[in-house]
Amino acid sequence: MASVEGQPDGTGGVPEPSLHPTPMLLQGQDYFFRASATPLDFQERMFGADLVDDEPGDPVPCVLVLARAADMEMNELSLALAEDDIRVARIDADRCLDLPLTVHTDTPLLELHRWLLRPVLVWRRHFDIDAIPVDPTTVHGAYVREQWRAVANWLSSRKDWERVNSVRVSEHLDRLTQLQDAAAVGLRVPRSTVTTMPGRSRPGGGRCIVKTAGHHLLEPEPGALRGLFPQPLDVRRSGEAREPAPVLVQQFVDAGRELRVFVVGDRTIGFRVQKLDPAQLWVDPESVVVEPAEVPESLAERLLELCRTWGLAVAGFDLLGVGDDWVFLEVNVNCDWRWFEHRAGSAEVSTAVHDWVRTRFQELSATASGGWGPW
Repeated sequence: MASVEGQPDGTGGVPEPSLHPTPMLLQGQDYFFRASATPLDFQERMFGADLVDDEPGDPVPCVLVLARAADMEMNELSLALAEDDIRVARIDADRCLDLPLTVHTDTPLLELHRWLLRPVLVWRRHFDIDAIPVDPTTVHGAYVREQWRAVANWLSSRKDWERVNSVRVSEHLDRLTQLQDAAAVGLRVPRSTVTTMPGRSRPGGGRCIVKTAGHHLLEPEPGALRGLFPQPLDVRRSGEAREPAPVLVQQFVDAGRELRVFVVGDRTIGFRVQKLDPAQLWVDPESVVVEPAEVPESLAERLLELCRTWGLAVAGFDLLGVGDDWVFLEVNVNCDWRWFEHRAGSAEVSTAVHDWVRTRFQELSATASGGWGPW
């Protein structure tokens, strides 16, 4: 019996889609990373092992982080803030099953394990729904993911506590919006198109590359990440072939240098990056050369303007140098800076982030009227 696409086929299932050739961005992609779910957060380990005096009383002000266990930037932040007696609490996507959590909707309080906490700053970084260790093809798995998606989005956008990088902005800051906004502040951007027929697109009229319109990493099963890296567009091979999902075709920029710029508050910190191809950063990171670099004042002003427009306090920008000009490629909201620091022998970004969070936390704590008791 014939069936309508997307409707039951008479056997209780949904008809299989017709066979397609392998999508262009899945061809030759060998990068694979298994993310560990082992908790390494210093404060969590200390409190969990009862190595910290836990006195009953008013809710404890804290920095609430929604991430995953392998987020080493947040593990390092926890250690740094512990030196100033600033509490960090974690909700990790890959460890959230059976988590003893109660969030009060009428007061800005939550109960996590046995502690009553009052989040002052909330930072959502790598809390990816795909990382929750359930099978989304089952009713149970789909249910768990949907509940966490709704609650995590709400936690990340509540108005009665401050946020680092509002999720309402960052979740909708797609690559096309980034390019449009960057051009609006005077930054040069590559000519681009979004298409399911990359062989028929050649923005700029010359060499082009094909990129993902979404994230650089796929997580088809929790903890198993695979890369999606830019590839040269070969119109002779792609021809009239159609992709099963839209891709980004972009003008190739023949650049003499590459710059990664981290914005932390009102600071810009630059690193010069030397690599042979885009995938080298993941597949052969030890061969990538990273050095501290000055950020030109005019470029810094435009990047800071973009962060103000987007409401970002911490972000990482990728740019290419062409002559005396800089070409904007993208901004990474969940920017990981420790790898760049390690390669460059620097701790400048970590120090700036820790200082910014510490200062912002203390400012918010000082302005809270009547202390923490009345919550």
